[in-house]
Amino acid sequence: MNELTQLTGKGLLIHHWDTDGICSALLILDRLGDKIVSNRTPTLGNYYLTPEELSECTGFDFIIIVDMNLPEENILTLARNAQVYIFDHHLGKEIPTVFHHNPIIKGKSPNEYPSASWIVTDYLQNPINLYAILGVIGDHEQKIQNNPFFNQMIQQFCKENNIAFEDLIHMAYLLDSSYKRGDKKAVEQAPYYLLQNRSIEAITENTDWQNNLFLLDKEISSILSEPVAFVNDIIRKDLHTRSNIISTITRKIAWDHNKTAIVVNTGYFDTENQLYVRTIDTDLKPMIQKGKDHGYKCGGKKEVLGVILPKKDTQQFIDEIVTYLST
Repeated sequence: MNELTQLTGKGLLIHHWDTDGICSALLILDRLGDKIVSNRTPTLGNYYLTPEELSECTGFDFIIIVDMNLPEENILTLARNAQVYIFDHHLGKEIPTVFHHNPIIKGKSPNEYPSASWIVTDYLQNPINLYAILGVIGDHEQKIQNNPFFNQMIQQFCKENNIAFEDLIHMAYLLDSSYKRGDKKAVEQAPYYLLQNRSIEAITENTDWQNNLFLLDKEISSILSEPVAFVNDIIRKDLHTRSNIISTITRKIAWDHNKTAIVVNTGYFDTENQLYVRTIDTDLKPMIQKGKDHGYKCGGKKEVLGVILPKKDTQQFIDEIVTYLST
């Protein structure tokens, strides 16, 4: 018996906006049903809850957070009036005063727990399923094929369901399309849509997501066709877009060139910049901590750093990152 089976009262579900967050939320909803009376994601692009959002998270008996490394002060605020349960796989600090299930921060290898959807599936002792796999695919795409255990499992799943690996990639892109287009309401509706429409076709034939993806592909292709700059053998790319595509651009640049990439988007927020870093094999945990020490809103994994920071601080922090990566 796990802790979730004993929950009573009204629950709130907070989840990340990407495929992994949406699929992790679906898995929680599937298990808890009507005990979850509301779900929400933070303002798209924010790795934290604003004071206004925190005030909207009151009146619940329990709160479940999946695929988000919210700041400790956010968690402690939520925990004042509700039981808090966290299921996550990002680097961070364990919060012992709440139920915090994150094998990565307890020393387990990220290769064993590549997504929050897999952590939730493992915790609930669910069988291998489409949504657990899509969360993994959403976070790692083709790179998961370098993980022998998950590659074999995914290939077997594809064989049993008569689909190709590329079909899973496409489904993850479709699920990601709402947040990349800035549609927070659609992100929050997605877990319920998946809960009520349990099929591959419900994803691949969703016309809203298809239209989103068509527009995003045009913008992403245009950006990727532009030349990139190099700083100490590190790729630097600057964007100015209202689309939330910085993680996609960073991932594609880093993987296509097999080099560390630093990408800045000056167009998403009015007074702050989005900064994203993806390495090939360098541990970014020290820079995640340094960003937090500076007071920036940031998070990530071993190979990923995402930051929201004041425009005036951006170049200085990039210089710190380059210095760290060059030593």
